[in-house]
Amino acid sequence: MYDIHIATIVIIAANVLVSLKGFDDRYFFEKYKFGIAPIRAGEKERMLTSGFLHVDWPHLIFNMLTLYFFADVVIGLMGPGKFIGIYFISLLAGSLLALFFHKDEPYYSAVGASGAVTGILYAAILLRPTMNLYLFFSIPIPAYVFGIGYLLYSIYGMKNRSDNIGHTAHFGGAMGGYLTTLLFVPDLLFTETIMVVLLAIPIVVLFILAKLGKI
Repeated sequence: MYDIHIATIVIIAANVLVSLKGFDDRYFFEKYKFGIAPIRAGEKERMLTSGFLHVDWPHLIFNMLTLYFFADVVIGLMGPGKFIGIYFISLLAGSLLALFFHKDEPYYSAVGASGAVTGILYAAILLRPTMNLYLFFSIPIPAYVFGIGYLLYSIYGMKNRSDNIGHTAHFGGAMGGYLTTLLFVPDLLFTETIMVVLLAIPIVVLFILAKLGKI
């Protein structure tokens, strides 16, 4: 039987409890979701609390399953303390990037643990870049290829804006996971130099496009 770490259990439980409250209490949901106008008015706590709210059960289950599958890689190689650090830094990084890109859109709002979970996913990829992930649960693909492709798709989503997915928070979370993992395990710069460089490419592309006003 899979031995899930207590740190993972606590984070999943917090997401479930807060999300359940939000499902049943619209005032609670609106008060703590990510919103540009209220955050700019001083309600900075929304940048954290929004990461524990979800729109519905499928949204919550997908995020928690992703966390469940990749948390063990990070905890096993870095320990629970650094895992929790990456989770919360990624959550805030996702909110900060969303605030940066949508600061002039007062009605922009978002909820979900996607930024934090993507940070854990990207940390796991950086720690084990050649492990196989399974596209559509059947097609094996090296983790680093998936990571690069996922962030390039997120850039496309940020630029195209044709869905209701918070691509900006996903990208910010991945950046948080990437940078925090390198901060915690700087030896990766020497032992996995090529992978570190490859996984940085989408981040560089994003900021070049932003500088050129293309996104």
